[in-house]
Amino acid sequence: MSAATPQPAKPAPVARLAWLDALRGIGALAVVAEHLLPWFLPALRPYWFNLGVYGILVFFLVSGYIIPTSLERHGDVRAFWISRFFRLYPLYLAVIVLVLALAWWVPVREAVPRDGSAVAAHATMLLDVVSVGGVADTMWTLSYEMVFYLLVTALFLTRGHDRSGLLSVLFAVAAVVVGLIAPGAVLVGGWPAYVSCAVFVVGLGCVVLGRFRTAAACVLGLMGLVLLLLSSRVPWLGAAVLAVMFAGTAIHRWERGTGSLWPVAVATALVGISPLWAIESGWWWVRADVWLTTIALAGVTFAGGMALRGRRLPRVLVWFGLISYSLYLVHHPVLKYFVEITGDLRRADLPYQVGMAALAVAVVLAVSALSYRYVEKPAQDLGRRLARRLSDRGAGALLEERGDGRVPGQDAGHDGVLRQEERQMPDGVRDHVGQGDPLR
Repeated sequence: MSAATPQPAKPAPVARLAWLDALRGIGALAVVAEHLLPWFLPALRPYWFNLGVYGILVFFLVSGYIIPTSLERHGDVRAFWISRFFRLYPLYLAVIVLVLALAWWVPVREAVPRDGSAVAAHATMLLDVVSVGGVADTMWTLSYEMVFYLLVTALFLTRGHDRSGLLSVLFAVAAVVVGLIAPGAVLVGGWPAYVSCAVFVVGLGCVVLGRFRTAAACVLGLMGLVLLLLSSRVPWLGAAVLAVMFAGTAIHRWERGTGSLWPVAVATALVGISPLWAIESGWWWVRADVWLTTIALAGVTFAGGMALRGRRLPRVLVWFGLISYSLYLVHHPVLKYFVEITGDLRRADLPYQVGMAALAVAVVLAVSALSYRYVEKPAQDLGRRLARRLSDRGAGALLEERGDGRVPGQDAGHDGVLRQEERQMPDGVRDHVGQGDPLR
């Protein structure tokens, strides 16, 4: 081939993955609407499906689709976890500080224990799987993201990461079985939060530093699995969430020609029936018609996003996805503060409700954009630089070990995928308006 022959341009990661950002944007807007409507425009809230659960499912499908492949393409668990830490914790800690600083005005909700177990649970983000409420209501879903990361890391280091379809089905089966036999958490009290915090800190230290890395990752993965099934506030829901996330991974493998779609279909059917006969159930959003409609809409949305990949998408929707982690963490506290100023709007005149709702959305978007610009993005950039530096410095030594976290033959440099990973999901289950939602 002549040197002058033009080569086809490789698509930029941002362009290739814009459809994922668009899906995150849709999920974020759905969850904001789930929390906004009951407080501002209750007459417009739909009850034939649940907006928040719909958004959650879309987000978890996106997360499952991209996270394992990001780790595989990067090939380095150290870089992965450094990137995760700087991606998640700075804004998370900033929101915690904000909520606590304003607790004199809007008290921290009662679901947060007033002892050290709350500190331990917030330190690991394993809030919901140790039955501890977050200082910001929306933090509960981060628990399942964290369990997923722990499991994916263990699977990657033990070369079991290509079994996502089977894992999706197994977690879906677990959701059905646990729902039939478990009335709630088996491991109760503050001690799961303390023990999991100690194991989390020591285990991740080993993973990042490369000491007993595979063994530590397996312990962390096993711990996450035990907490998910035995100490979650709603154990069947936790298992169903993991089934959805691994289904997202299975879809990606099918797209690449390395897997089948039948496990996704089986897992979807099992997740669909998981709450129908569960002991811990009865909420309006798990009625058969509402639950199945919500699942179907989330699946159609994700499939539509896949069908549009590679095409030009509305920039505003992609932008919503870009700031969706900030939107996730800040929107609920901001709405609480807004309502504290305006008072109860549920019985106000419709024009006033519409005006206040528009103003609240504008404030939420402005705060989210500022937190992304001045907290989230600088932290992400710092994490990427640190991960790249450590990865390059230790590449030679790491490649000489077996099971050290790097797949031989993969590029140690940053491949641009981690910056496009999931923007975690806000809480779409609780509405705080007396609908009997379980996770308050």
